[in-house]
Amino acid sequence: MNEIILLDEQQLNLTINRLCFQLIENHTDFSNSCLIGLQPRGSSLASVIYSKLKDLTGNKSIQLGLLDASFHRDDFRRREQPISVNNTQIDFLVEGQKVILIDDVLYTGRSIRAALDAILAFGRPKSVEFLVLIDRRFSRQLPIQADYIGRTVDSIASERVDVIWSDSNAIVKLNTLAENEQ
Repeated sequence: MNEIILLDEQQLNLTINRLCFQLIENHTDFSNSCLIGLQPRGSSLASVIYSKLKDLTGNKSIQLGLLDASFHRDDFRRREQPISVNNTQIDFLVEGQKVILIDDVLYTGRSIRAALDAILAFGRPKSVEFLVLIDRRFSRQLPIQADYIGRTVDSIASERVDVIWSDSNAIVKLNTLAENEQ
């Protein structure tokens, strides 16, 4: 397996800072906005962005939720293995709010489509925006695009983008899978 580091710790911190400043520019005090991380992998990024936004704005009342859209996916019954479900943790209504969905990698667009369906259980948002750390732009199966993009990567189906979080930092890797791993 060949491995390329797309974002090291320093580059990742710069990227997250840029994304946070873009959010502040568009949502100012976040009084009518909320952040929702997509379970499982978008939740770590959402938590980091949430903490950084609270520090940058001084606003401690920014709302953060975590959404599991597994049962809204169009392929959940087609898997050989049963899906593993994560907890949805949204303790507020999204009715009339500007929702910012957050995920780590945008690939086919199916996860975000499922999240759009799932979010309606919590009310009808005023608008929905999408923030993604990595956009694999040539692999979309649905007409989905992100409003906030950390980095765009041109990759092929035999490659995998992994965001690896540790306690204090993270790195983003592009892995080319060997033929027997595909």
